[in-house]
Amino acid sequence: MANPSTSKSRLRRPFQKARNVNPRPITGKQSARELLAHSFSAYVGRQERTAFELMRRSMEEDASIFLTLSGAMTPAGLHQSCLIPLIEHGVISALTTTGANLYHDAHRIIGHAIREVNPNAGDLALRLARVIRIYDLGFWEEALLDTDRLFSALMQGPDYQRRMTTPEFHALLGRDIGRMERALGVGRGGRGEGIQPSLLGACYRHGVPIFVGAVQDGSIFLNAVKLRRLFPDTFRFEIDINEDVFAMAALQHWGRHHGSKRLAIWILGGGVPKNYTLQGEPLLDQILMVPTTGFDIDVQFCVDPVDNGALSSCPAGEGHTWGKVSAESVATGSVYVHADVTAVFPWLTYALLSDKKMSKKPLRLIDAREGARARLLREVQKRRSELVPTMSYPLPRNRHTS
Repeated sequence: MANPSTSKSRLRRPFQKARNVNPRPITGKQSARELLAHSFSAYVGRQERTAFELMRRSMEEDASIFLTLSGAMTPAGLHQSCLIPLIEHGVISALTTTGANLYHDAHRIIGHAIREVNPNAGDLALRLARVIRIYDLGFWEEALLDTDRLFSALMQGPDYQRRMTTPEFHALLGRDIGRMERALGVGRGGRGEGIQPSLLGACYRHGVPIFVGAVQDGSIFLNAVKLRRLFPDTFRFEIDINEDVFAMAALQHWGRHHGSKRLAIWILGGGVPKNYTLQGEPLLDQILMVPTTGFDIDVQFCVDPVDNGALSSCPAGEGHTWGKVSAESVATGSVYVHADVTAVFPWLTYALLSDKKMSKKPLRLIDAREGARARLLREVQKRRSELVPTMSYPLPRNRHTS
């Protein structure tokens, strides 16, 4: 019979190796990194500390970092406070977001302010005043109408009159809005004094591809619908959904075989941007039979409970069962921060960028698209004989003929 004290001692060994909860007094002199290391020991605070550690690890390993952004984050200015600085430091390799975030990104560039409002002030009065509300943010209806005019004008340009992927489309928009920013003197004290650069323009300058998985669910594309109806013979712009999905998987496959060969995903919110990025891995392994292991690091910020079966709240372990994240990620490289993105991400960005070492050379994945596509296409062609049988199924036949 086993000695009870021996069994207890053996069972306690892993616990004895665990990190001791012993926060240090806050003096006001600590760095952000020191505060996170020694004052965030439990509950959501510990989740936040773990997220910071994994964000640092993503950079230290020079991983290809795919960031997903859902919710109304550009009206909230998260792109100005966090995303553009991270892009400028080479942190973000690829971005997946919503058409709405890119649409609202343009309001400030064309002179419209987004202001704080009281969410309980009365929506009937706001509608009469033609003030659009996003919870506690508001802007004039003219911001929408002028932004519609802007994108309608840009999309009539000759470079847009073809089939393309969403990264190609958003690179064109980023190029053209970047030209507007330069003409306005944005960031140089000209007519654009006080206006900060756009997310579209910043991604274009730094070679960050922008994917939108549900492009038809945003006002930019609604204006494309208008243009197609008005100019059916000359307006040829079209999103190639098949190539878009393939492009996402190709860039992930490229990241797995170039540079550090490490992949990280930082998920701000959930929704379509999250799954559209993660599904690149099962497309490779499950559908195309191209071996992959899933993302090595998975950091998610979301307010949703994890027990409702929703995609937004799906944690890394559940994602691993689908082949989206690696076993390593589940064991030591993932965290679900149960908090509002706007409440924690600015602080973590500050903590990350306050360390002079936290900067990396931009991967400029926008320039790697063609090579990545060709590489994955070769891998698919190698497996053609294996893939052919997956395209048929023994459908049941009706035994009774008339």
